[in-house]
Amino acid sequence: MQNENIIKGQGAQRNVINRFDRFTFEPDDEDLELIKTSFTEVFPKTIVNQVKSEDLPMEYSMNPYQGCEHGCSYCFARPTHEYWGYSAGIDFERKIMVKKNAPELLEKFFKKRGYKAAPILMSGNTDCYQPAEKQFEITRQLLQVCLDYRHPVNVLTKNAMVIRDLDILKPMAEQNLVSVSLSIPTMNEDLRRKMEPRTSSTNNKLKAIELLSENNIPVNVMVAPIIPGLNSDEPLSILKSISDAGAQSFGYTLVRLNDTVEPVFVKWIEAQFPDRAQKVLNLIRSMRGGNLGEKRYFDRQRGSGNIAEMIHNTFKIGRKKFFDGKEFPKLSTEGFTGTKEQQLRLF
Repeated sequence: MQNENIIKGQGAQRNVINRFDRFTFEPDDEDLELIKTSFTEVFPKTIVNQVKSEDLPMEYSMNPYQGCEHGCSYCFARPTHEYWGYSAGIDFERKIMVKKNAPELLEKFFKKRGYKAAPILMSGNTDCYQPAEKQFEITRQLLQVCLDYRHPVNVLTKNAMVIRDLDILKPMAEQNLVSVSLSIPTMNEDLRRKMEPRTSSTNNKLKAIELLSENNIPVNVMVAPIIPGLNSDEPLSILKSISDAGAQSFGYTLVRLNDTVEPVFVKWIEAQFPDRAQKVLNLIRSMRGGNLGEKRYFDRQRGSGNIAEMIHNTFKIGRKKFFDGKEFPKLSTEGFTGTKEQQLRLF
């Protein structure tokens, strides 16, 4: 049973209080659905971030946008919007900051003396192919810079829009400079519309995997997040489908609701699934030592308890059954010289 008084097409049902502000603005109920997405140009000094988390496998990430229109209630990036003076709730989905100078900053970063190339994750925080990309094309420009400088990049997205840039991705793949990770948390389209309301359909994501694979662009799939009581019965069917479509590897995460993600998710699940909201929340607590969130390195990835162990075992079975013998390639840094030319710098 679904609550009829929900805002369709987004995850957050309200703004939540910003941890750093004494006051917050909350629109009247009748105005909530009238809030339009706004775009604000910002001017960062850098675009590449060094990743210092001990349990993450990448060294660098970059994000052309802050905030994300996709509307996933569980998005771990929501609290970062509070540093800009916004809410992790509706503001995160409707007030998008755009970094139009990102390509210029990336080129400047590549020219830094002493920089040793390492793959950069595009979308370490918010999705680089969210709907705003159709208008601004910053991700496309960043990929072109990576191709020009022969620098490796891993693209992570929930959006099949990535195939728009096949003309850039294909020559990058020929030099072993790119991989694409698509996020597919469910095969159930009704559930997908609720979990990630403004992303591509699962069917379109599967078609994107097929097309990318046909063009020899390596594809990984993130089955994430696994939410017990919602999509925790789906891993094997997802793994079979993505393997058949051509994916070479997969990863997965267990849902965790840190900081202001928690009230956003709680309000979302109470609105979308009022009949089982408390059951799902209690199952999450069973994986998180009685809490809904977990910040400790490594523990936040593994979870604990019987439910977490069952999920891990299911993915082990799926890896052996559907991905045995498949290997994801390691991207190359050999062509990077710090210039658009092939020759090495003298100094």
